[in-house]
Amino acid sequence: MFWIYILRCSDGSYYTGHTDNLGKRLASHQFGELLGYTSTRLPVKLVFSQSKPTREEALNAEQKIKGWSRAKKEAMMQGDWKKVSDLAKSKRM
Repeated sequence: MFWIYILRCSDGSYYTGHTDNLGKRLASHQFGELLGYTSTRLPVKLVFSQSKPTREEALNAEQKIKGWSRAKKEAMMQGDWKKVSDLAKSKRM
């Protein structure tokens, strides 16, 4: 099982990633062990996670979500799929 996840950083920004061990990855982010984006924005909080059956599917979902607007990510985190769809349509217009 693999996971896509979104963290809210201390500055209010979001970080999206994927992993095969969500608990271990979250701890690594929280303790600043993963140098980069989140290590300079601690603490972080898990605000969304979703399981995927394969690493490829998790990576594809991560890359797709990373390209989304903040509003679209927040709609997804709230489970508002109509708003996600509406936001996708408005971007195409």
